[in-house]
Amino acid sequence: MKKLIQTFKNIWSIDELKNKILFTLLLVGIYRIGSHIVLPGIDATSIKTGGSSNGLLGLIDSFSGGAFNNASIFALGIMPYISASIFMQLVTVLVPTFQKMQKEGESGQKKINQYTRYLTVAVTLVQASAYVKYLEQMMMQGNMSMMPGFTNYFLLSTVVVLTAGSLFVMWLGEKITDKGLGNGASIIIMIGIIARLPNTFLQELSAKSTPSGHILLFILEIALYIAINMGCILIIQGVRKVPVNYAKQIVGNRQFGGARQFLPLKVNASGVMPIIFAQAILFIPTIFANFNTEGSGFLRALTDQSNLWYMIIYSVVVIAFTFLYTALIFNPKQIADNLKQNNGFIPGVKPGQPTVDYIGNIMDKITFPGAVALALIGILPGIVQRFGVQPGFASFFGGTSLLIMVAVILDTLQQIETHLLMRQYDGLMKSGRIQGRQSGSAVQI
Repeated sequence: MKKLIQTFKNIWSIDELKNKILFTLLLVGIYRIGSHIVLPGIDATSIKTGGSSNGLLGLIDSFSGGAFNNASIFALGIMPYISASIFMQLVTVLVPTFQKMQKEGESGQKKINQYTRYLTVAVTLVQASAYVKYLEQMMMQGNMSMMPGFTNYFLLSTVVVLTAGSLFVMWLGEKITDKGLGNGASIIIMIGIIARLPNTFLQELSAKSTPSGHILLFILEIALYIAINMGCILIIQGVRKVPVNYAKQIVGNRQFGGARQFLPLKVNASGVMPIIFAQAILFIPTIFANFNTEGSGFLRALTDQSNLWYMIIYSVVVIAFTFLYTALIFNPKQIADNLKQNNGFIPGVKPGQPTVDYIGNIMDKITFPGAVALALIGILPGIVQRFGVQPGFASFFGGTSLLIMVAVILDTLQQIETHLLMRQYDGLMKSGRIQGRQSGSAVQI
């Protein structure tokens, strides 16, 4: 405890780190205040709970900290920017023009970021128009009502306000990245997820502490939740270290190289993307199930994350997309070429194509257990629901919410530790270093 207090004092004694933390907290506070401001024309007193909590809409509401179902000006949150960033990441892998642009260094990255902003505006306009239809559906169900005399202006004003709100959130994220602590977009998503945790925690505690409930089950749930978080940390930080030797070079009277290092290959190189993709795919049956109310038992089963068929299909999609996305973002040939250019080689493996095949084979072997673990994390909310955990609290036992929350916290702690070690303070851990995520993308989730 004494060491922990001293660590906090060390953090606060570094002016640069202190200013970054305060700046980040300020912008996060602004974002949370805006998440409670209701759209013009909506009667704030009429908003009731009852919006979508499953599928893709539930995922968006989770990322926005409840702003989606509360008809906030930040209802779309950072998601349009995330969608545009993911699309641009895929484009830079598949389109030669953008590949060349990415290799131009800082100037090329600025161009890609500018294209991402333009695409964010287009995505926001489309999503805002769809969100208006969602609000109209909520009004028909009685979950909210509109102020009199605002009907004629509602569509235009809502689209404009939502677009401006999402662009403002994008600006907040970029400012946090530039002057704050951590990746801004990731922190905004994490704050939205954590904002729902206290309420769902109290709801679960209330359900288990009633006369007919079992408080012991709630204690076991908390213990299981901690264990799942620890397992998630292992998945995120797990790497396979491939030994790499560098040839000795003598320049003048100095010797360079000759050191033995390791090439870290991540067990979960695809991050949270396979889970997001699987949830988007399984959201499609929800649309068809709503059109067909009779004889749609199988389709409706795929809308329930605690259903066995949902879990099986979900796991297959996650595993398949993990291999696909890893193949897109991981290039063994580029790694082998970089090793060759820097006079590096893997012991016992010839440079060139044999090195490419060797790295590719290792990546295939570690990707499979990583994909299975990712699929298990994805279906954990449905599994715990079958054992009586409330749906809201169950969403924190796995899925996208847990992975993003743990990954962002680890990344933030890694940056804090870097600042401490640079000032010759003890780090956050007694031994070892906290491993952050791989950087280099416009947004990391």
